[in-house]
Amino acid sequence: MAPLNADGTVNELAGLHMELVNCEATLLHEIGTREAKGLTRDSVALTYAMALRSSERPSIDWGKVNRAIIARWSPAALNYIKERAWRLNEEGR
Repeated sequence: MAPLNADGTVNELAGLHMELVNCEATLLHEIGTREAKGLTRDSVALTYAMALRSSERPSIDWGKVNRAIIARWSPAALNYIKERAWRLNEEGR
């Protein structure tokens, strides 16, 4: 039987493996485009978490991504996003 969500419905995504592609561009788009201004730090943290798990991880210019986060929000926001991303990855194991 498939795992259930908190509301008792079947979790359709349980056991599904997904990989984010073009991670750096996706992160920079979410952080910096006019259309993405409604995205929260939590939304970016989720994408950051997926990028950390991606096979593209070694080729991502993390300095560029981190500077974009600081430019949009602040150094404290960068720390928040990184901590949340690592926590999401730990919870997802």
